[in-house]
Amino acid sequence: MEERGSISIHTENIFPIIKKFLYSDHEIFLRELVSNAVDATQKIKRLAAIGEYKGDLGEPKVTVSVDKDARTITIADQGIGMTADEIKKYINQIAFSGAEEFVERFKEAGDRSQIIGQFGLGFYSAFMVADRVEIITKSYQEGAEAARWSCDGSTEFAITSADKETRGTNVILHIASDSEEFLETARVKTILDKYCKFLPVPVEFEGEVINNPNPIWTKQPSELTDEDYKNFYKELYPFSEAPLFWIHLNVDYPFNLTGILYFPKIKNDFELQRNKIQLYSRQVFITDEVKDVVPEFLMLLHGVIDSPDIPLNVSRSFLQADSSVKKINTYITKKVADKLAEIFRKDRETFEKNWNDINVFVKYGMLSDDKFYEKAKDFVLLESIDNKYYTIEEYKALTQASQTDKNGNLVLLYTTDADKQHAFIEAAQNRSYDVLKLDSLIDSHFIGMLEQKLEKTTLKRVDSDTTDKLIEKDENKESVLNDKEKESLKGIYETAIDNKNMTVEVAAMSPDDAPLVITLPEFMRRMKDMSKAGGGGMMFMGDMPDMYNVTINANHSLNQRILNAKEDNKARIARQAFDLALLSQNMLSGAALTSFVKRSFELIDKE
Repeated sequence: MEERGSISIHTENIFPIIKKFLYSDHEIFLRELVSNAVDATQKIKRLAAIGEYKGDLGEPKVTVSVDKDARTITIADQGIGMTADEIKKYINQIAFSGAEEFVERFKEAGDRSQIIGQFGLGFYSAFMVADRVEIITKSYQEGAEAARWSCDGSTEFAITSADKETRGTNVILHIASDSEEFLETARVKTILDKYCKFLPVPVEFEGEVINNPNPIWTKQPSELTDEDYKNFYKELYPFSEAPLFWIHLNVDYPFNLTGILYFPKIKNDFELQRNKIQLYSRQVFITDEVKDVVPEFLMLLHGVIDSPDIPLNVSRSFLQADSSVKKINTYITKKVADKLAEIFRKDRETFEKNWNDINVFVKYGMLSDDKFYEKAKDFVLLESIDNKYYTIEEYKALTQASQTDKNGNLVLLYTTDADKQHAFIEAAQNRSYDVLKLDSLIDSHFIGMLEQKLEKTTLKRVDSDTTDKLIEKDENKESVLNDKEKESLKGIYETAIDNKNMTVEVAAMSPDDAPLVITLPEFMRRMKDMSKAGGGGMMFMGDMPDMYNVTINANHSLNQRILNAKEDNKARIARQAFDLALLSQNMLSGAALTSFVKRSFELIDKE
């Protein structure tokens, strides 16, 4: 018997549309066809489980084979199969979803999530790479006859009887001349590894099963050991260092979601290995572009998320934003915050040990999500210069007595480079002040956030002013110089420095402090840091010259010596002192450095 007819579609020829527009990547055809075969296999297993199918189930698998000489790819399953009438219904009338009907019919008997269900449009992705497609199939139903369907990519098809003894379906693709790459076994293996790695039915290629049908995210956390999680991480990312820890996601209300998120070892680099979280729908790989599902601050996490409730467009290539995606996003944020809080509470030592690897996640999360901030403020850590860790409240208690200024504001001091700012750190420590290390890319934003959130608290970089002015107290230091001497000293330095971007002042400081201090005010420094970090409207700051303050210590013996020196020597000694201050901050270079070295040799020679 032979039957001919036209495929029931609303447009004259859907195949060019599928080929050019529906699927952006032609390799997707293999995902769709293998998924359909798995779907058919899941259906027969479900029917057997509820007694609708009483035949020998066996151990059904999906087999993918390439015949380069015949120019074919065959995807064979031992699933539910189809009758000729079902071919006409499910293949020819592509608007009708066979999976949806099946689920509706047996929804009381089993788990809907086991049906992948895209037979229809998904099947037609075959015509992206094939100029002719055959289906040879036999239904599981008793007495059913095998049938063959054939189509050359036009709207015309043919259905004939076929020789097939066993239930199931073979889809045979006759590969087009512009798609010969898909006849290379290495290419096919790569696609299968990408899309079919965790399909729930064994998938065989070249004589070996290439997938793991029971990945650990489908199991309960109570069934798994730490080694199971670490081994699965190696399976996902063979060349990565072991993860710090992980979070097992498992929720069935108000949406279905399973998965495992790993905290990898990272070093304060926002761009490091992005797009590592893999999104699956019922164990079918969809994408690693998960920005709508996972909060942006967690995009550096690794792992797997699997949800049948994530809405995809008809080609399964893109997420469609809707309320369920937002709920999933919120849920993941909460789970991550709860897990971090639990680790901090139960094992603070491990939490502190891993802090340098996770602080970017935590700080970025606090900056971008108020709900995350509320949870994280109790476990975010501040690291002091002596490598001790404190929570915000612990650190406030530590510094309250010594670092509260005359207006009742708590001043937290920080360094962005302990080596470069060593002299300023030492000066602060000499006054029993503590200094924080805030030296990561995100910290310029984190500092601003802390000031907004914490009452009567400000943060100042340790080199942004003289130590006395960083934390102003109700105390006045006496100057050994009178006003006339101060003016004279200021004039000598202004002449020696000769730089309009340097504002000179003379102040009473401790005789043990440096003879002069060069500082960039906190506001100016922050604006430039924000500009470097891409701070929107602050970009213009990057082009502005640095405006420094030069504070001369009126009580230092060197400055008294300058006032008493011979007239032609005053500016020379002042310039030498200024250059030494520049050198201590790595700010002396080029001709100025050459001149300083030459002057230094001359001074030594005179001695």
